[in-house]
Amino acid sequence: MITAAQLKAARALLGMDQRALAEAADLSLPTIQRMEASDGTIRGHVDSLVKLIAALENAGVALINEGVVSEGGGRGVRLKR
Repeated sequence: MITAAQLKAARALLGMDQRALAEAADLSLPTIQRMEASDGTIRGHVDSLVKLIAALENAGVALINEGVVSEGGGRGVRLKR
């Protein structure tokens, strides 16, 4: 799962504002705002989470598990599972 803090960090790495991420993920701005306002792990519809993760990965953020090194040597956000 991804936390609100990890989402904010990933967005910051990309230099994206919430509106740009919402557009990239085909989600509404209020959805992104709710996700980032979450306390801890982001909760939401599976479809929304899949779209969010895909948008971040398509933009160049590698979402990896804690303790795992990114294969591409690029930017990554650690995920606790």
